[in-house]
Amino acid sequence: MKPIHIACTAMLALATIGAHAQGAGPTDPQIAAIVVTANQVDIDAGKLAESKTRSKDVKAFAQQMVTDHSGVNKAATALVKKLNVTPEDSPTSQSLKQGGDDNLAKLRTLSDGSFDKSYIDHEVAYHESVLDALDKTLIPGAKNEELKALLVKVRPAFVAHLEHARHVQAELGKSGA
Repeated sequence: MKPIHIACTAMLALATIGAHAQGAGPTDPQIAAIVVTANQVDIDAGKLAESKTRSKDVKAFAQQMVTDHSGVNKAATALVKKLNVTPEDSPTSQSLKQGGDDNLAKLRTLSDGSFDKSYIDHEVAYHESVLDALDKTLIPGAKNEELKALLVKVRPAFVAHLEHARHVQAELGKSGA
């Protein structure tokens, strides 16, 4: 993995593990902000990939990321409004945003095969990290049952995204991209 991928993965893992280890995991408003931020990071990267890639597989994956993550954000936003919860920034959501910004800046400098490989490699690492955070911190830490239910409901989509990203990654590897 490239250093940026490792940094993104490490930031998310450290932030969630650190909070979990202290026994003071994120609050429901912080979880809401983490969910929205994590989805927005992937939406932004997907939109960039849609505009830069020439690969039909990468474009299809990017379109799926934009569509699916926009749907999750819509559901999360509707839920926080219903519950009258204001999402609250935390070190985790801030590090996700910074990692997303750093990834976009790097991706903007790349083209063709190097762009595709970097984008997909990042997506694999990112979805692995998000699933780890969902399983170890966000789902167990959610106090509100509706928030917890939303996290459990969207988890299979993140698994499918990871499998899809790994498939595209393998195909890119075969083509030498």
